[in-house]
Amino acid sequence: MVNAPSREISPRYLYEDERVRIADLRRSGLSMRAIAAELGRPASTVSRELRRNRDLDSGRYLPFAAQRMAEARRTRPGRSKLVNDAELRAFVQDRLEKRWSPEQIAHALREEFPNRPDRHLVPETIYQAIYRPGCGGLRRDLPPVLRTRRRRRKPHRRPDQRRPTKLVDMTMIDQRPAEAADRSVAGHWEGDLITGAQNRSAIGTLVERCSRFTILLHLPERHTAEAVRDAIIAAFAPLPPQLRRSLTWDQGSELALHAEIAAALGMPVFFCDPHSPWQRPSNENTNGLLRQYFPKGSDLRVHDAVRLEEVAAELNDRPRKTLDWHTPARLFIAPAGGVLA
Repeated sequence: MVNAPSREISPRYLYEDERVRIADLRRSGLSMRAIAAELGRPASTVSRELRRNRDLDSGRYLPFAAQRMAEARRTRPGRSKLVNDAELRAFVQDRLEKRWSPEQIAHALREEFPNRPDRHLVPETIYQAIYRPGCGGLRRDLPPVLRTRRRRRKPHRRPDQRRPTKLVDMTMIDQRPAEAADRSVAGHWEGDLITGAQNRSAIGTLVERCSRFTILLHLPERHTAEAVRDAIIAAFAPLPPQLRRSLTWDQGSELALHAEIAAALGMPVFFCDPHSPWQRPSNENTNGLLRQYFPKGSDLRVHDAVRLEEVAAELNDRPRKTLDWHTPARLFIAPAGGVLA
């Protein structure tokens, strides 16, 4: 078992005792995977360590020399583009304030400065600029980039599953038209609720599968089946029939009046299998994005209908990688020949 290090910078980095252990195990003939298992580290970490910190003169791995090489590499002064380029920094900060993701910003930089590779960034550079104060040059009061609103990365936790309910006369998702599954035709939607503190408040979310266009449902009182029915009908009624072909929901009790929704809109409603959020992938992804605006554990009743429209408009104006960097708004209102023509 590895002894506690005398000096540890971060659990991400190997420390001296681990490097001694790597050298001993390597000399005993163990493979890199076996060494990694002994240390509780990924095999790629061991492989990279043996490659980068090998003594150049002897070609051997010397743990104390490797430790000095690693420390010297960490103390090199950074050459952050964001620190040295005020215009680049302003561009990135402006998009972060609009809650763009680092990947969206990195793509936008290549479009904005096609002939300036010195202003091209990879998403990880932007993440590091946010999570490492003093190194990245960005302001600390920017909106949190992670959907969880944390200032550092943590493993993604599986959300609580909704209690099973008994809805009558459900039409299951396996009966949904193939055109909905492959996103070849517009007008197929996914829906759900995001809930607030103690499940006492909620906002309805509707996402069109082709364009990822989002509509938010204002539910100022309790999110009963009646309230959800009325909000869905009011949201879809202004759309032409070709843009309301189907709605897919999970088996939540808020959609107990699904038959009335289908009759009012001429729009069939399909239900996912129990505990299968991946069957509504666009909606699940959107709900995650919406938590940037409506944090878990907050009272969602404080947001009026105007605020929901503002959030939906901002979300629909973000470029998406899955849409070849177009925005949902652009594709949803596309002219003849567009995705939703």
